[in-house]
Amino acid sequence: MKQNGTRIATLSPESHFYAIGLNYQKADAEIRGHFSISETAQKNILEQAKHQNIESLSVISTCNRTELYGFATHADQFINLLCEHTQGTVEEFEKVAYVLKGEQAISHLFKVGTGLDSQILGDFEIISQLRQGFKRSKKMGLLNNFMERLGNEVIRASKRIKNETEISSGATSVSFAAVQYIMARVPYVSEKNLLLFGTGKIGRNTCENLIKHTQNGHITLINRTKDKAEKIAGKFNLIVKDYADIQSEIAQTDVLIVATGAQQPTISKELLFLKKSLLILDLSIPKNVASDVTENEFVTLVHLDELSKVTDKTLAHRASQIPIAKAIIQEIEAEFNQWVQNRKFAPTIQALKSKLSEIKMGEIDFQRRKRSDFNEEQAEIISNRIIQKITTHVANHLKDDTFETADSVALIQKVFQLSNSEL
Repeated sequence: MKQNGTRIATLSPESHFYAIGLNYQKADAEIRGHFSISETAQKNILEQAKHQNIESLSVISTCNRTELYGFATHADQFINLLCEHTQGTVEEFEKVAYVLKGEQAISHLFKVGTGLDSQILGDFEIISQLRQGFKRSKKMGLLNNFMERLGNEVIRASKRIKNETEISSGATSVSFAAVQYIMARVPYVSEKNLLLFGTGKIGRNTCENLIKHTQNGHITLINRTKDKAEKIAGKFNLIVKDYADIQSEIAQTDVLIVATGAQQPTISKELLFLKKSLLILDLSIPKNVASDVTENEFVTLVHLDELSKVTDKTLAHRASQIPIAKAIIQEIEAEFNQWVQNRKFAPTIQALKSKLSEIKMGEIDFQRRKRSDFNEEQAEIISNRIIQKITTHVANHLKDDTFETADSVALIQKVFQLSNSEL
């Protein structure tokens, strides 16, 4: 909500579970780049959240999405945190973002973690990033029981979908889509010179796919840190060149794949001295290839957003598995929501059990003093069984959707005079 350019926050006394963020569906690569969060920035966000007394928060940032999950009195707390630690603004965020609360936020996390919300359907790399994010939050004391349980249930759903469906069958990912694109548009690709700049996760995956699918023996690697490139090159027996040689290497190559993790472009038109056609694929977020390279008549530039549109039989088959995947998610999500619902009245049930146990102890003590033949052991057994039956009946009543749980809880607290200290 905004008024005269100022964000108005309607604070609630209660904390709610939110999922806020943006992804490839409405935010293009440039906008996503503005909200990209480095590993250091993620830690800084969590540190600041602790100082703001936020009880639970997890952050993920990939080439396709940036999202914050956690508990806050209002979503603005997370939006402001995000904008403070990125190059994005609140106004920019509001144009492309989503803010989800409660069960909607829970459902969104299930879809993200199981690959149903991925730019390439069935891409399960996201679940490891979610797991790392939750692990980081727990290490910093920013993961409450709700979110820890939710994270584990999303992981469980992801595993079941992997095992029980074929939604991740076939090799389809950003790196594979890049190789598909090259193979479809570069004639005699096995004879061309291929240059890979950047050897992070996407770079390594692209390298493996290039070797597997192109049968190309002319692949060169360049990385700012040469020893990292040499480790990968040694595995595949590839050529490694110094970063200082990048200009001359680009001049000789036919296809340049950029998978660096820089916050600013690493390839610009000043590096290009070309005498033949050059296909450049930018697999980076933010974009690591400056748009001005297209001023060179020999250059064709393709960004990963275009690669994601690659469709083939693999994706068509994956799409046929969506109903099975959704059924698995629905089952596990329903179990989690039931657990959440039960948590609301669990303190009342425990307080009721304590109150009944207190009454039992007083009555047993009275009967012990009154009757010389009183069988205390038998009375204890019978009383405990009665208490268990009563609390089970009450719990079943509170679980019944036909009754208003809050009203029932209030009535039980009033009838049995359960004080706040008992809850």
